Parts: sequence; structure tokens; C-alpha cells
Amino acid sequence: MASQDIESNEYKKQFLHEATRLAIESVEKGWGGPFGAVIVKDGEIIGRGQNRVLLTGIPVYHAEVTAIIDACSRINTKALLGSEVYEGNLKMIPRPEGSPDPVPERAQMLKGCDLYVNGAPCPMCMSAIYWARIDRVYFGTRLEDTSKIGFDDEFQYIDFRLPWEQRKAIQCFPDFERDFALQACQAWMNKPDRHPY
Repeated sequence: MASQDIESNEYKKQFLHEATRLAIESVEKGWGGPFGAVIVKDGEIIGRGQNRVLLTGIPVYHAEVTAIIDACSRINTKALLGSEVYEGNLKMIPRPEGSPDPVPERAQMLKGCDLYVNGAPCPMCMSAIYWARIDRVYFGTRLEDTSKIGFDDEFQYIDFRLPWEQRKAIQCFPDFERDFALQACQAWMNKPDRHPY
């Protein structure tokens, strides 16, 4: 497929349609909220996800997160659920000019990928999208659309803008045992073979 075809909105519609199909399936099967997502690289779907919060009882199993898990596990079959670092997967690549350390190739995660989701991502999913290094996000409905059906994520975006001590959704206690907790940061910095990501 020519790159100009892949970049056309007509071509991209199929991915949003698939995400919406997955969302409807999630609703019909009682798995979770009305959200579905697909991750696309070079015009091919490499990951699919659905909201599975009710199915699993795990509150972070939103469509975007399950799509990221699916895509990463397809790209790197030893990824995510392992308990050890697989050195064979840690091929180092240079960081951009001025960065001190090389970064593992796999830390590029889903660089070069697009995510299509039928609804605007919540703050948790948006953070996961950033960490996964996804390039672009296409979403069909806005926060105000999903708020009308009981999925009000806008207050989280508003709350996150406030200083820690003023947040309303969750009480936050910054700097609690900070000096002690900094030992973990120091352990990271002292590790000569650390793999930044």
C-alpha cells in the first residue's frame, strides 16, 4: 500500500471503525465500558484492546491499556509479564544529541505507531500512551460525550492541574519519608548497567 493511501482519512476510518466494533462487543458481552482501541504500524493492526474492567475486576484494564499490552507482547514475545530482564532484547541504540545514556531499542516501545480509540482517553490511558511512545492518537468521541453516559474523566484532568495539596479526588501526601525513598533513586543511579527508558 502506498504511503499516501495509508495517510488518507478514508483509509484511517477502518481503524476507528474496528475500535468501535471492539467497544460494542465489550458492551454486549458485559466485559466493561463502551471503549475499544487498535494500534496500527505501517498500515497494519498490531494490537487490539477492549475495556475489560468488569470482566477482570482490574480497574486499569481500559481499551488503550489492553491494546498497548497486546501490541507490545506481539512485538516482543518475552515482554511485560516476565520477571527478569532478557539481555538478548536489550540492544542499545543512541539517544538524541545531548542525552547521557544509550536507551534499549525495546524502550522505543510503540514508536512509529498510531492508536485509534472510539472515545477520548482518560488521564491514565493518556499517560500509558505517552510511556508507550505512540506517535498519534485518533479518537471519535470527546470527554463531554462520554460524560453524558456516566464516564466523566474531565474532573481528573482538572484535578491533575492542581498542586498536590489541593487535589480533590485523592488526598496526596508528597515528600512522605522522601529521604528514605530517595535510596531507590540512588540505587538506580549507582547501577552501571542500568537500561534507561
